[in-house]
Amino acid sequence: MPRKFFKKFLPGDEAIRNNRTIARLGPWLQHHNLWHLHRRSVAGGVAVGLFAGLIPGSNPVQFTAGALLAIAFRANLPIAVLVTLYSNPFTIVPLYYIAFRLGQVALLESHGGVPPFPHGIHDMGFSEWLPAALHWFTSVGKPLLIGLPLLALLLALIGYFATLWTWRLYVRCAWNRRRRQRNAGRS
Repeated sequence: MPRKFFKKFLPGDEAIRNNRTIARLGPWLQHHNLWHLHRRSVAGGVAVGLFAGLIPGSNPVQFTAGALLAIAFRANLPIAVLVTLYSNPFTIVPLYYIAFRLGQVALLESHGGVPPFPHGIHDMGFSEWLPAALHWFTSVGKPLLIGLPLLALLLALIGYFATLWTWRLYVRCAWNRRRRQRNAGRS
């Protein structure tokens, strides 16, 4: 992959060892896979980021989860944190809907779609609105609770193997291009 381009933005080994914040955390953040761009480390970072991106909460929660999972699995830390950004205000509703439907399939529920949100909720006071919203959330909750981890695992697996495959394809194309250039130079 274009490692030379990305390598400009990543810290070097010496910078990591000499950083005060990282030095306090000791050997956890000094593992070479956390910072280097190679096939398995980047694929692991993508998988971890895709998994952590579906953890409910805002970006700081997902960033922290992505970083902790990257440290635990020794995957590329910056890639893991960056990939969590795929879940954003524009994509979260479709992702949660897919997770809900996946949870329904896993629970063998044949209900149509998402239960309808209570009508007239805009006219309700807070004391009426809160119980109606909680009732709706509990009807959605179980399939969503099952579907979110399933979707996160599915996306992580797809991301891991797609990254490995893309990396290998890029390397193979680069080898073929260099071989053609060498053969053209000999002719």
